Amino acid sequence: MKKLLSLALALSLLMSLAALPALAEDQAVNIAVTSTLGTINPLLMDNTEVVKYAESLVFLPLVELNNELEFVPQLAESITTEDNLTFTIKLREDAKWSDGEPVTSADVVYTLLAWATPATGAYGVDISSIVGLEDGYLPEGADQIAGVTVVDDKTLTIATQWETTLFTFENNIGRYILILPEHALKDIPFDQLLTGGWFDRPEVVSGPYFIRDFDLNHYVHYVANENYFEGAPKIKYINLNVLQSSQLLAGLQAGEIDLIHPTMGAILMEDYDAVRALPGYTYVTGSPITNQSIFINVNNVPDRRIRQALLYGIDRETILDGFLFGNGEIVDAFLSSVSPYFSEELGVTAYDPDKAAALIAEAKADGADTAITWHAWSGDETFLNAVNFIAAQFAEIGLTIDVRPVDLDQLMALAGDYQIQVMSVQYSYNPLDPYTDVAWLLSADGWTQYDDEAVNAALTLSQALTDPEAIKAQYLIVDRAVVENAPMISAYVLSTLGTKSDKLKNVNLDVYGTFVNVQDWEIQ
Repeated sequence: MKKLLSLALALSLLMSLAALPALAEDQAVNIAVTSTLGTINPLLMDNTEVVKYAESLVFLPLVELNNELEFVPQLAESITTEDNLTFTIKLREDAKWSDGEPVTSADVVYTLLAWATPATGAYGVDISSIVGLEDGYLPEGADQIAGVTVVDDKTLTIATQWETTLFTFENNIGRYILILPEHALKDIPFDQLLTGGWFDRPEVVSGPYFIRDFDLNHYVHYVANENYFEGAPKIKYINLNVLQSSQLLAGLQAGEIDLIHPTMGAILMEDYDAVRALPGYTYVTGSPITNQSIFINVNNVPDRRIRQALLYGIDRETILDGFLFGNGEIVDAFLSSVSPYFSEELGVTAYDPDKAAALIAEAKADGADTAITWHAWSGDETFLNAVNFIAAQFAEIGLTIDVRPVDLDQLMALAGDYQIQVMSVQYSYNPLDPYTDVAWLLSADGWTQYDDEAVNAALTLSQALTDPEAIKAQYLIVDRAVVENAPMISAYVLSTLGTKSDKLKNVNLDVYGTFVNVQDWEIQ
C-alpha cells in the first residue's frame, strides 16, 4: 500500500507539473507552495506571505526584512523619523523601472493614491494612520493625500495622525505597499485597476521578474527582467507551483522541487525526518514565528465562556508532540519567544478539560449555543487533522464542532465578510512589529471583531515608546486581555521546515530574507 501511495503521489505531482514548459535544467527553479494564490494584483494584497512574495518578485516594496530581522533597502535607500510622526523616504538613485524610467516620488504618491481611492476599495494594508486618510480612504472628490509631501524626485515625507514606531511604519507601509509605475498606469482609471487585467502580465516592473503565465490555483510562472536595476537575474525562469502537502516529499525525492520556503510550503510533520535526510538537499528549521492561530469572531461566538472553554479544552501539548513531533513551542496570545516583546510573565494556560466542560455546561444553562462551525485552512493537512482531533475531544464534554476545510482564498473571503465563528490558519507575526497585525485583528474591523478600550490604549501607547521593556509591558496588557476574553488562541508556534536543492547557490533560505537577493541565485 505504501508503494502504491508513493506511486499515486508521484503521478499526481507529475500531472501538476505538466503545465510547465520544457526548459533546460539550468534555466528554471521550481518552488513548491501549498496555498493557492488569491491574487497577483498588488492592490488586492491580502497579507498572506505567499501572495506578498509572489507579487514582490514583480513589484518591489520600499524595504524588506532580511534573515537577521533587519529592514534592508529595496526601492528606498532609507526611511527615517525623528518624532514617530513624520517619516522621510529617500529613494535609491539607481532604482529604475524595466523600461529604463527612474523610480521617483511620483510613483510612491501614485501608489498611495491608488490604495486610498474608494474606487479601488483596497483593504489588505491599513493606511489609515496617514494624515488625510481618517478611515483609510480619501474624502470624496479629493485627489491628493494631505500627509504626503514630495520634497524632490527621490525624496518624500509621510505624516501620520498618531505616533507610529519606525518598525511599524517600515513593516506596514514600507514592506507591504508594493510601488507601482505612475507613468505606465496614469491613463487607466483607478476603478479599472482591479479588473482591467493590466496586472496579469504587466509590461513595466521594478522587480527582478515578469509574470509570463499563471493559474492562481496551480502556478505562477516568471521570466527574468533583463533590465533589473540590481543586475539581470542569473536564473531565467522561476515557477511557483501549488501542490498538496502530501506531494512535497515525493516531489523532492523525484528532484522536481528545488525549494520549499518555511512559511510558503507546509511540509507534513511526519515527513520532516525524511526531508532532513534527503541527499542533495539542505534543510533549515525556521525560528518559531509562524503561529498556528485560532481566531474567534466574538460577535458570532458572543458567550465568553464558550471561547474560554476552547482555550482550556484544547490539549496543545499533545497536539505539539503528537502531530508536530515537538517542532515548535506553546505560548498564550500572539507573541512567540523570538519577539523582543515576549514576556514569560504571561505564562501558559494549562489544559483543563474539566474546567472547559463546566464552562460549556454553565453557558448552555444560560441559553448559549453549544454548536459552532470551525473553518480550517485545508492547505495545512497536519493541523486539519488536529482540528478533527480537537472536535472529537470537545464532543465528549458538550461542545459540537462542525469542521469545514476550505482553501486559503475561501477562508480569507469568509473571514473578511465576518462569516466565521472559529477559524484556524497559520499566521506569521513580525517579531519586531506585532502592532500592525495585532491592532487590526483586535478591532471591530478585524477578523475577531474584538474591540476593547484597555487593549486599544495599550497598543496606542506602545507606538509612542522607545524603550523595549516599556513596550513589552504594554503588550503584556494586550496578551492578558486575549487570554481572558479569548478572541484568539495560539495552538502552537511552528518551527517550520524549509529545504533547497544543493544545486541552488547564493540562496539564504530562512523565514525572512530568502528573496532579497533572488537576482544572485545560481544553478550549478
